[in-house]
This record gives sequence, structure tokens and C-alpha cells, in this order.
Amino acid sequence: MKILMYSVRDDEQDAIQAWAAAHQIQVDTNDLEFHPETADLVKGYDGLVIQQRSPIGGDASLYQSLAAAGLKQLTSRTAGVDTIDIPAAKAAGLVVTNVPAYSPNSVAEMSVAQTMRLIRNLEMFDQRISQQNFQWAGLQAREIRSLTVGIIGAGRIGGTAARLFHGLGAKVIAYDVVRHPELEDVLTYVDTKEDLLRQADVVDLHVDLNEISAGLIDAAALKLMKTDAYLINASRGPVIVTDDLVAALKAGEIAGCALDTVEGENALFNQNHQGEVLQDTNVAQLMQMPNVIITPHVGFYTNLAVKNMVDISLDDVLAILNGETTAHAF
Repeated sequence: MKILMYSVRDDEQDAIQAWAAAHQIQVDTNDLEFHPETADLVKGYDGLVIQQRSPIGGDASLYQSLAAAGLKQLTSRTAGVDTIDIPAAKAAGLVVTNVPAYSPNSVAEMSVAQTMRLIRNLEMFDQRISQQNFQWAGLQAREIRSLTVGIIGAGRIGGTAARLFHGLGAKVIAYDVVRHPELEDVLTYVDTKEDLLRQADVVDLHVDLNEISAGLIDAAALKLMKTDAYLINASRGPVIVTDDLVAALKAGEIAGCALDTVEGENALFNQNHQGEVLQDTNVAQLMQMPNVIITPHVGFYTNLAVKNMVDISLDDVLAILNGETTAHAF
């Protein structure tokens, strides 16, 4: 049995080698994304694992060729599967799996950390001190226990964030199409997104990217938020309409934001553009705003999360190849 993993980073290698040794299975890796022009590399392998933010591309024939080559599955070692044409894969007889909960704490903790930086004005203090200005006038902070945190998408990650915010003393409200009774000791559900936006001092997004969530936060939504409220996005970039966000920040419609993911991030994130003029004018503008924090989609990037993404994805491949089922199949 042989498994090929695409888009592998150096920091994943220890976990991959440990899994391979423990299961006595050959696991080979490359640093390429899986696309039609790189698909031939998987020939001769029994299992396929990918990780990427850009769509696979091609058409249904690509998935049919994988099945014809003897592959039974297509596994993403991330939560998001919008890069995969799932209907085409299933029509070809491939089982598609993901890792829906590699570490809810990793992303939830990122949201809390970014919220704390914003409400304590730490980004602005950093900028002042970098200029040897040690004054604090105008940057009075707010205590998190005085705030209402609104979570849109109270699933695994959003629910974990709710517990963390509640533990810090914040009032937590949530909007989700699915209500989870086990969270009602730490949050209160509201009936509509609009209700949440009007009430929250911090709006924290934890939704999957789909037809409903794309453009969830647009100009109309931003106008409903308090002018002293903050927006946190550690979910997916297209959930926010970036043009509208830039306009709202310029107009002072919200107090600031922290973005771990943005529209069009594939052209920027995890790349070094030092000394270049950024072609993404929205990101360039956001980076110049003192009330904006941008991080390159690293909410997932912790030691435990990376190990879990490797282990769970490979466990699923092994189960499918052995004729077993997995709870992570679509």
C-alpha cells in the first residue's frame, strides 16, 4: 500500500513519518498542489491526500481518471473542501473526506487573541512605540467582560470560541442555522444575523464557505454593526466582501477588524512579497489602517493541529482502502 500527499510543508514531515512508521505503510510527499497538470504523479499509488486553497480545476474526467487508475478516495487534510468538485468525485466512485475538527481550539484561540489585541489597542501601541512615542492618550482600552461577543457559526470552532469568551467574562450571543443545546450554558442564541450584528461589540465569524455564507458580511451587514464594534474573521475570506469592508472602515462604520483570511489570499499568503508593490489594492489599503490586523491564514497553525490534520487524514485513507467507513466522508 502506498499513499501520496500533495502540498506538504516541512513542518508536516515529522508527523507523516511517525504515522508511516507506526502503520508500516509507504507515504510519499511533494510540495505541489493537486491540479490536472500534476495529477499524473499519483499513478501507481493507492491513496491520495491533498491540502490547498485553490480549486483543483479540470472537469469530471479528472476524477474519472483517478478512479480508473485504481484510487478509491480523495482526502483533504483540511476542513474546507470547496477546492474539490464533490459531485464529480462521487460520480466517479471516489470517497471524499476532510478533517473537520483538527483542533477547534487552534482557530478559536486565534479569534480570542485577535479580539484582545483589538480591544486593548495593542496594534496601535506597537505602532506608536515603533516611532518612540510612549504616550497612551486616546487609546483607552475596553475590558472583555464588559462586551457582548456575537458568534456567527457556533459549530465545533465557534462553540469552542464561545466557551473561551464566556470564560473571560464576556456575554456571548450566537446565530446559527443549527442550535446546539450543549452550548446554552455559555451563549444565548438570537433569531437572525441582523439581531446579532446590532447587539454585538465583537462579531466573530466561524462559518464554512458555501453559497449561503459567501458575501455574508457585506455593506448592508456592516452598516448594522455598532460604530465601536470589531469584526473578526478566522473562517474563509469570501465570507466578507472586502470592497465593502474597506469602505466601512474608511467611513468609520466599525472600529476595526482582524482578518486571518481574505478574498484572493492565494496570491499572497504563505509567500514573501517583501519589497514589492502589492497588486491587491484592498489588502494594501487594509495594511495601512492602524485598526486592522492581518495574519496569513495561520489560525490552524499549531503543533497539535498540524499533527491531527496529518493523522486523521491518513487514518481515513487507510480505513477506506481497507473497506471500512469513516465519519468524515461526504
